[in-house]
Parts: sequence; C-alpha cells; structure tokens
Amino acid sequence: VQLVESGGGLVQPGGSLRLSCAASGFTFSVYAMSWHRQAPGKERELVARIGSAGGTRNYADSVKGRFTISRDNAKNTVYLQMNSLKPEDTAVYYCSRVRDWWRYEYDYWGQGTQVIVSS
Repeated sequence: VQLVESGGGLVQPGGSLRLSCAASGFTFSVYAMSWHRQAPGKERELVARIGSAGGTRNYADSVKGRFTISRDNAKNTVYLQMNSLKPEDTAVYYCSRVRDWWRYEYDYWGQGTQVIVSS
C-alpha cells in the first residue's frame, strides 16, 4: 500500500490549495479515505473523510464550508480542496486509508504535505 500526497505549499490567507493523494497497492474503490492534519505542537486531527463511493462525507467543524473532500476512483486519487484558508490551517496534511469508519481507525498513511498559510 502506498499513499503519496502532493499539492501543499505557501499560500496567503484567503487563498486556495488543492491537495491530492495518489493511492496504489490496494483496491482503492472499496475503501473510505480521509485527510488529517498536524500543526506544530498539536495532535493530529481529522479534517475530512469520504466513503468508498464518494457519497458520504464528514468534515471537522473548523473546515466546514471551506474544505471539500472528493475522490476519483478511476484515478485512485482522493482530493482536498481548501478555500478561504486561514493561518490556523497551517499544518502537515496526511492522507490515510480508513480501516474502520465507525471506530475512526486508519491503517495506512502517506508521508504528508506541508501547507503554510501566511502573508
């Protein structure tokens, strides 16, 4: 199993970024996927989750209305569109595979991509 994130970078407050996570080594279309983030000195937190077919999506309260998770099962890729970015969104963003949706368990993680929101 391999998860490779991309799309991070430096952006000004109010700007947008789209993160991508390319998955390989498993049948992507049967797994739910998620994005987490970890800011310096803070614990890793769940940002968004998406069901295997893309019909079910959950978001952290802090990103609702600003971030959108989506997936393309034909491309084995999950995305995180981030709009209206704030300095507090600065973190390393990780893609992960969901092992148990109801228990919030995850079994594989990418290496992370850094997002910095600063003027």
